[in-house]
Amino acid sequence: MTGRDLGEELGPAERELALRLSDERVTPAPGFRGALGRHLATLDPGHGPLPAHLRRTVGLWLAGGGALIGLGLLQASGVL
Repeated sequence: MTGRDLGEELGPAERELALRLSDERVTPAPGFRGALGRHLATLDPGHGPLPAHLRRTVGLWLAGGGALIGLGLLQASGVL
């Protein structure tokens, strides 16, 4: 919720406080934010290689979950 988009749920005193807090909010200088972003970008190792056999592992888990759901549906329908 921005200071200009307060909605109808606030009373006059709360609206005044929200506007004052929004206007007095301290933000870092643009130079600092840029330097911090560049520093963090150099430290970011990125996404490494995927674990071995990830697709097979995920597929097995999905198949197992599907089998359990199917078993539950059969039991709920009275077949089992």
